[in-house]
Amino acid sequence: MTVNGNGPRTSAEPKRAKRRRSNTNGGDRPSTIRDVAAEAGVSVATVSRTLAGNYPVSAATRARVMAAVESLHYAVNVHAKALSGRVAGPIGLVIRDITGPSLAHVAAGVEQEAADQGRLSLICATHGDPDRESDLVQLMREQHAGAVVLVGGAVQDDDYLKRMAEYARALDAAGSRLVLVGRPPLPDNPPVTVVEYDNRGGAFQAADHLLTAGHRRILFLGGTPLLSTAEQRRDGYLHALRAHGVPYAGELDVPGPYTRVSGYQRTREALDSGLEFTAVFAGTDMVATGALAALREAGLDVPGDISLVGFDDVPFAADLSPALTTVRVPYEDLGRTAVRLALERAERLAADDHVVLSTQLVIRQSVRTLR
Repeated sequence: MTVNGNGPRTSAEPKRAKRRRSNTNGGDRPSTIRDVAAEAGVSVATVSRTLAGNYPVSAATRARVMAAVESLHYAVNVHAKALSGRVAGPIGLVIRDITGPSLAHVAAGVEQEAADQGRLSLICATHGDPDRESDLVQLMREQHAGAVVLVGGAVQDDDYLKRMAEYARALDAAGSRLVLVGRPPLPDNPPVTVVEYDNRGGAFQAADHLLTAGHRRILFLGGTPLLSTAEQRRDGYLHALRAHGVPYAGELDVPGPYTRVSGYQRTREALDSGLEFTAVFAGTDMVATGALAALREAGLDVPGDISLVGFDDVPFAADLSPALTTVRVPYEDLGRTAVRLALERAERLAADDHVVLSTQLVIRQSVRTLR
């Protein structure tokens, strides 16, 4: 036994301390499995078996190995574990924009369900760039993701359909699953799970509410033409007009981006042009906030002069003045359902490939009944 100013220690202890200092290299080099084996006084194979938990080792050996892992701050190679099937792959969420309030709630649902299932979630933004989307899907495939979830409307042209089919087949070959959220199914039945919500039905409810209240001149601030969500909501609006026997007026059908600025500009232009309308149906709540600002700027009262409805029921919709009548979309449930169906299918517990969640009209104070 030797003694220093800190008290007694055995002759074996300085060697272990020296190994730790050498292994960490002043903190620059992470510890390896060989370092753990040397620290615990066992073979590399024994360390590997202990950490894998798939081979019997004695309690004393396990205790030594785990003590070495802790003292050296050893991080297990996650990629190696994934390849061996000993760790569940993450859930990849690929989204256009993580700052939008509705899509952020889908992300929250994905993260919550992934956590409940013992999975990590990786959230990435494409910023509308198809090449970046392709790179991210490939990255998720290389990370052995349990599922890759693509969220948001899409223009379903030939390039899109081909790209999605390629994603689906590549992920399926890697034991993963492509999940489309808020997008229609793909033709020819590629290996993909689809989780939609009832855009048409929700838009019909919103337009029907205005028409039942006596409004016949409804300014429809829809989305970008050919975007799947925009087309579905426009279909619901047109269906409501037909159901009430109200002729379609093309000048009231004004498409544009789903942004607050666009909602403001389109409403301002309609007012400046002298277009007559008694109500506004905004394609999203963000568009509705822009429309509300333009109406107030023009000295118009909502709902006294112009009624207003939105779509989404984002958290701030109830806090507007007046509180916004809108269509509630179960965004968090969309995220949760996407993860659950993908993982259940991977585990052969379910075979649902296409689910449509319902939407609900939430009536507040932004619509006035005409006498």
